[in-house]
Amino acid sequence: MIGVLQFPGSNCDLDVIHALKDVLKTDARLVFFKEQELSGLDGLVIPGGFSYGDHLRAGAVAAKMPVLDNVKKFADEGNPVLGICNGFQILCESGLLPGALTKNTSLKFICKWVEMEVGNTTSAFTRRYKKGEIIRMPIAHGEGRYFCDEKTLKELKANGQICFRYRGENPNGALDNIAGICNKEGNVVGLMPHPERCSEKLLGGEDGKKMFESMLEFIKNRK
Repeated sequence: MIGVLQFPGSNCDLDVIHALKDVLKTDARLVFFKEQELSGLDGLVIPGGFSYGDHLRAGAVAAKMPVLDNVKKFADEGNPVLGICNGFQILCESGLLPGALTKNTSLKFICKWVEMEVGNTTSAFTRRYKKGEIIRMPIAHGEGRYFCDEKTLKELKANGQICFRYRGENPNGALDNIAGICNKEGNVVGLMPHPERCSEKLLGGEDGKKMFESMLEFIKNRK
């Protein structure tokens, strides 16, 4: 069973549920943030949206909710956790992933398809891709510019934690073209593009489907 965590302001939760249940044909359910209980889940997705209206900073309020303590415990146990867009922001704000997502250099909201190069094929969400593979996914964010200090960047590179880099155009000015990263263990991944919006041909592409397939393979291998 895959859980999709809902906060006030989440707006991509049902998109993720559709990708999991209707496209991937796997069991999935919504988990409201007040529910707290994550037992019985094999994986967790924190979807995109504008949790708490992006007050203070995108993801900052959601990251302080008590349910994040359980998310951290869930991740520490080796379970797969994926943060998409606002979910990536929440993972960084909560300390589950290093760095921060800041305002786009254009200071404008950007909604478009982008190309990315796959840099990691060992994480829970990237094992179905090939290293160096070029994939297309849509973005939709105003605070998607990834940033971290020099020491953290060196560690990300040395540990192979940079999962995706923008190829060609860097739409938001992200440091080192970073579009998505993982933790050292590889079971927690965050990215700004939306894999759930490109998991079937009807939506214009299927490159996001492999991300969810990777998670299901990771879960199967753990059991």
